[in-house]
Amino acid sequence: MIIAVASGKGGTGKTTVASSLALVAAEKGEVWFLDCDVEEPNGHIMLKPHWHRKETVRVPVPEINREKCTLCGRCAEVCAFHALVVLPQEVMLFPTMCHSCGGCWHLCPAGAISPGWREIGRVEEGSSGKIGFVHGRLNVGEAISPPLIQAVKKRIRPGVLNIVDAPPGTSCPVIRAVEGADFCLLVTEPTPFGLHDLKLAYEMATQLGVPCGVAVNRSDGNDDPVRQFCHTNNVPLLFQLLQDREVARGYARGIPAVEVRPEWKEHFSALLAFLEKEGYARCAK
Repeated sequence: MIIAVASGKGGTGKTTVASSLALVAAEKGEVWFLDCDVEEPNGHIMLKPHWHRKETVRVPVPEINREKCTLCGRCAEVCAFHALVVLPQEVMLFPTMCHSCGGCWHLCPAGAISPGWREIGRVEEGSSGKIGFVHGRLNVGEAISPPLIQAVKKRIRPGVLNIVDAPPGTSCPVIRAVEGADFCLLVTEPTPFGLHDLKLAYEMATQLGVPCGVAVNRSDGNDDPVRQFCHTNNVPLLFQLLQDREVARGYARGIPAVEVRPEWKEHFSALLAFLEKEGYARCAK
């Protein structure tokens, strides 16, 4: 199965939940952990993998042959992201604005544009016990992360549990991370902002056709609004993790929640049992 761990906002505890889920699952067999929060990956802080390999990720960008270019302006017309500007004497390229759609080199009437390459980041692979680990690191200043997220997801392993730690929010990077998952675990917190963004994340997963469930992190016992939302939308509320100062201190030192509170393992074991059942049900369909 491919399990995406997501939320509508940052700071709800996705990595806390995802890393603990990976550790509990690894007690039963091989697990693959894919950190797709490529702008700020931190799963490695919790799981402490030993690195094995690195790979540069590149995206295509236009290269202009000045001798062939007639300055007709067609490339700028077809570029929806204004990465090309045609001036009286030259064509200016803004590579960080290019979305690599290929329209300019396919539609240039003079055949003056061809695809070149630009590095946007790297994928790093490692392992931590029975946990295979992959994450992406987006270069500083890069605005487009989905190609790097896709490069991380290409390392998904068949036949094992794959846990995808998604970026926060509901924008393009999150959609790229969640799409194709068998199940999406939505992590929220018992605050008005948490509930508001949980609704957005639920709508995103629904639009993608990915079934989902909810986990409440840092529960203060006042989870009724989240419960009501789950009841209204027929979404399972899978577990609640209590607000715990020692867990917060452990997180600040890179210690996973289930190592600080071993008794929390039962929550994740029950979650794994639910996911296994859900996975078999989806396969049967």
